[in-house]
Amino acid sequence: MKPLIIILLSLILSVTKAAAEEVKVAIAANFTDVARILAERFEQQTGHTTRISYGSTGKLYSQIEHGAPFELFLAADRARPQKAENEGLAVNGSGFVYARGKLVLWSLKESLFERGERYLNAGEFRHLALANPKTAPYGLAAQQVMQHLGILEQTRPRLVRGDSIAQTFQFVATGNADAGFVALAQIKAWPGKNGSLWEIPESYYAPIDQAAVVLNKGRDNPAAQAFIEFLKSDEAKQVIQSYGYGVE
Repeated sequence: MKPLIIILLSLILSVTKAAAEEVKVAIAANFTDVARILAERFEQQTGHTTRISYGSTGKLYSQIEHGAPFELFLAADRARPQKAENEGLAVNGSGFVYARGKLVLWSLKESLFERGERYLNAGEFRHLALANPKTAPYGLAAQQVMQHLGILEQTRPRLVRGDSIAQTFQFVATGNADAGFVALAQIKAWPGKNGSLWEIPESYYAPIDQAAVVLNKGRDNPAAQAFIEFLKSDEAKQVIQSYGYGVE
């Protein structure tokens, strides 16, 4: 009897393995830490595997336009997933918002500021970091904050721009910038000292609605569909919220 059970278990495992697929996902850099957790849980629960590339939303989109083999796109804005649908690069109607991002002003230095607005208006810094507004939605939001405060033009000579929000965070974390505009999720994942933090009122910048979309290359991949369903699950939403994002 035992040999028969072993054979049956082997058959079940082989069928499960044969059904598992890999999904290639392009993900905005601000979502890196959350995505790693989600991918691990997704793989454990489904047997599928993920291959993830991180970068600024603008640069990832450029890669998609030029034929990169991504099957899913998790952007840091609504605009580019919608553009992907409009330009025939993504499955029509597959886009949805998976998170609403929050922008903060952060410095590695303790007690540098309690009220970030006052600190920015005083201009008592040598270098202020933000992501490239042309390619990174968090950089665009940072620019909107400075416009709201009326300090963009006088601050421009002291701005240092990261290619992505990940590089921007490194500028601040290494002390190469006195402070910088980064994602709240990055601070939640930061294992170092707290530094100084200002959670910027969301009325100071346009909503950072982060949308996902199924690209044409993922249309028939069951792993891509399964990842999207997992991303919409209550379990995934709890993880996303724990990093400071809003969810619908």
